[in-house]
Amino acid sequence: MSVLIKNGRIITATDDYVADIFIEDEVVVAIGKNLSHQADTVIDASGKLVVPGGVDPHVHLEMPFMGTFSSDTYETGTRAALYGGTTTVIDFILQKQGNSLQAAFDEWSGRANGNAVGDYSFHMAVTDFNENTKQEIKTMIEKEGITSFKTFMAYKGALMINDTQMIGLMEEVKKHGGLINVHATNGDIIDYLVLKHKNEGKLSPLYHYLSQPEVTEAEASERFVEMSGYTGCPGYIVHLTCEGALNAVRNALYKNQKVFVETCIQYLLLDASLYEKNFEGAKWVMSPPLREKKDQATLWAGINQGIVQVVATDHCPFMWEQKLMGKDDFSKIPNGHPAIENRMELLFSEGVMKNKITLNKFVEVSSTNAAKIFGMFPKKGTIAVGSDADITIIDANEKHSLSSSTHHMNVDYSGYEGWELTGKIKTVLLRGKIAIDNNQCHVNKGYGQFIKRNKVSQYI
Repeated sequence: MSVLIKNGRIITATDDYVADIFIEDEVVVAIGKNLSHQADTVIDASGKLVVPGGVDPHVHLEMPFMGTFSSDTYETGTRAALYGGTTTVIDFILQKQGNSLQAAFDEWSGRANGNAVGDYSFHMAVTDFNENTKQEIKTMIEKEGITSFKTFMAYKGALMINDTQMIGLMEEVKKHGGLINVHATNGDIIDYLVLKHKNEGKLSPLYHYLSQPEVTEAEASERFVEMSGYTGCPGYIVHLTCEGALNAVRNALYKNQKVFVETCIQYLLLDASLYEKNFEGAKWVMSPPLREKKDQATLWAGINQGIVQVVATDHCPFMWEQKLMGKDDFSKIPNGHPAIENRMELLFSEGVMKNKITLNKFVEVSSTNAAKIFGMFPKKGTIAVGSDADITIIDANEKHSLSSSTHHMNVDYSGYEGWELTGKIKTVLLRGKIAIDNNQCHVNKGYGQFIKRNKVSQYI
């Protein structure tokens, strides 16, 4: 099947021009003015923006958590991502303590294979680093194409590894050309504050926020970047939220350390005042929690300064009934927030249309940088001859509103209910096939492919 996109304004991380794109056999074959190629399908993109399909490197689909599972499956989650212009996601495999990385890979692959609608890959979360685990790192990178390994500095007893294990993992991952992701918060301080607030009878969602003050993230971020610098292993901080943590990264950059930063769309737009809405604040219970207005300003500045490279979602939705597990105790509220479908439109409307970022920066942080950092570029993350034809077409002027009644995520509320946006995603192509058009999905479950990723490359 061939597709010809005519007269679109093509935006990449570096370019901005009007041209045609000819697509055949899943890839971009030609880009130029007034292309005369014959195509099975012609799309008139006059007056519209044509950008690379989004890459969201931080999602949690069908994730076990606190005795339940996040409510989006690989089918519903990747389909919702496509509706929102995101063509590739990277999910997190969670190694069970006492089990192998291979067992975790097999379990998660069983959930995803044949079910995903959009393309996907995996990070491997290492929760039990030992001699056996160490031997598996090379296999994961070289055979399975999983080149990024997540660690937790919180959730003691379930996910957290200690600094001894962190250093050992960093050295092994560096040896084989991988990268370490980190959830950088100080679990010991958080556990202390959670217990303190519960003992004082302070059980509302507000105390989820007050149990994770800025210092818990700033301290852990500084400790992580120092370990990363010491070992020489590239580091990537997921869902960074606050000024103190970003300043820890700034200090590392003075010493030429290779550390990357991801924030999430909610931390750019929402703030901790939402936790004061009694139990409705549970909608925004996530870790780290929402922060203050000054932190939003810091993150937008960090994006424009090139210190924050990626805007992801940490999409981890739970139905309202699941959130009610914590109605009498904030520590029992499942942590997570739905955003996989809203990320690109929110970033476009609130970022580009309000002059906080440029169109090129929009593409860079929503697609290109993640593809580069995680070994998928130039297959993903750009519009270029030979790249996968993952393309999102945006009407920059169309106004619309967000609502749980119209979104495609499998969750019964929205963190952005009633938000009025400017800029609507109209058509999405995944590997040359029209996936979304006229608010209809034209690809079925199983169309999504697992993307084996390359080692940390020259692009970073």
